[in-house]
Amino acid sequence: MTEKTLTVENKTGIHARPASVFVQTASKFKSKIEIKANGKTANAKSILTIMSLGLSKGTEITICADGEDEQDAVSALAQLVESKFGEE
Repeated sequence: MTEKTLTVENKTGIHARPASVFVQTASKFKSKIEIKANGKTANAKSILTIMSLGLSKGTEITICADGEDEQDAVSALAQLVESKFGEE
């Protein structure tokens, strides 16, 4: 299992558009990928579960992946979060 903890930095948090980009990226990988935040865990390949976390600016999230391409998956998703999903 590979995991990385980050802080959501974009002003509007992870709303519908960045959540959609996150899910599209996560879905490219074979590994099981989850996001943990606020004491909850969500399937990173499901936009509904990601939206249910209510990820606003300043929220600390942990991206966890388990499978054959787990390191690439965590790296790609962490880059998305760190780049603020290209919104700023």
